[in-house]
Amino acid sequence: MSQKKAHEVEGWIARPDPSVRVVLIYGPDRGLVSERASAFAKKTGLPLDDAFSVIRYDASDLEQDPGRLIDEARMVSMFGGERLIWIRNAGAHKGFSDALKDLLEKPSRDAITLIEAGDLKKAAPLRDMVERADAGMALPCYVDEERAIDAVIDAELARAGKTIAGDARQALRRRLGGDRLATRGEIEKLILYCGEKPVIDIEDVAASSGDVSASSVDQAIDAALAGALPELDLALRRSQESGTHAQAILGAAMRQFQSLEVLRRNVDIGGAQPSAAVAGARPPIFFSRRKLVETALGTWSGASIARALTRLQDSILATRHRPELAGAIVRETMMAIAVESIRSRRRGR
Repeated sequence: MSQKKAHEVEGWIARPDPSVRVVLIYGPDRGLVSERASAFAKKTGLPLDDAFSVIRYDASDLEQDPGRLIDEARMVSMFGGERLIWIRNAGAHKGFSDALKDLLEKPSRDAITLIEAGDLKKAAPLRDMVERADAGMALPCYVDEERAIDAVIDAELARAGKTIAGDARQALRRRLGGDRLATRGEIEKLILYCGEKPVIDIEDVAASSGDVSASSVDQAIDAALAGALPELDLALRRSQESGTHAQAILGAAMRQFQSLEVLRRNVDIGGAQPSAAVAGARPPIFFSRRKLVETALGTWSGASIARALTRLQDSILATRHRPELAGAIVRETMMAIAVESIRSRRRGR
């Protein structure tokens, strides 16, 4: 079986098997999926900003024309050498899966195919296909557990030359998890708040995400989810005035859409009614928000949720590369999500 256990993934990515031509990285932690996909892409040694060396697709694009994947993989580079075909948002796409099956049976010598996917059950065709193939490798990415979260905290604080008190670590840990990119964003926000202070205490953790800030963030996310543009604009301005770090908004929004993705799956696959899915959510959804989330389940499809998560993930990365534009990136991202909600509602998903 061509697969690794969760704790073996980082070791394999550090020393990938060159005989593997198709790599599937999947799991509910989209931030970790993205982080590990980027790490594997770097290991290929290819210039990732070169459009001739790295070809990027969304799985939905290949679903409409699956032959493009085969054509691209079989094509010989005009400059020689390998190429990387990088596919995102893969899942239950039959046309794409059929093309991938052919590629796994007759691997390309000139192209490596890297696939990012969400949570895939053991019997999911895409996962099963890659796991059974000699030329494939399936790498799972699950939600960060306590030990993994501590490792991320330690790595980020060591990079910043800081330490953290025991009670502060416990308080910070309670705010983290669920997504690797969002976790890093929250820690980076705390580091920025502390400035030159070498030891982080519990007051710093509390102050870096104060009540006024948290309230405006929640309001912004709910407004984007519902497609309420005026309310979103007001909430974003309030969060900016309160000094909320950009990644706090994007990370919180990502966690909300990850929760919505689980509920969507319970409705689409499990056959639950939206109200029952919301009522049975774990962790529980606060009573005052249940109607909003039920309405969102009637608006947001699995595909549109996946698009929102990808947009948020890309925006978190963008704020790291261009921190001076963080405010503008957050506004553009959240407004785009609100517009997506409006469009989905108009076309009945």
